Amino acid sequence: MDSLKKKLGARIQKIRKAQRITQEKLSEMIELDTPNLSNIECGRRFMTATTLQKIADALNVEVVDLFKFSQPVNSIKDNILFRLDVLTPKELEFIDNVITNLIKLR
Repeated sequence: MDSLKKKLGARIQKIRKAQRITQEKLSEMIELDTPNLSNIECGRRFMTATTLQKIADALNVEVVDLFKFSQPVNSIKDNILFRLDVLTPKELEFIDNVITNLIKLR
């Protein structure tokens, strides 16, 4: 069980950091105090299913994504993909146009 807690906590921490969200901000978003979130991320504490869902929702990922331990999250591409999830359709269209024009310039 300790191994699962450590892997899950590390995965949550990596996703949170990739999105440049502080522990304090995530704690506020999921209505959990910062020391408890820290204990979760360090693998010292497990969480309820409700807290797990709140964390996934706050990070804009599916719960299953939190268990993809071998999937990297620190690459630039991963950071961009995480951030795209929170954009509006109009913002996504703008980003698509920027990328299209950037490719044309190469």
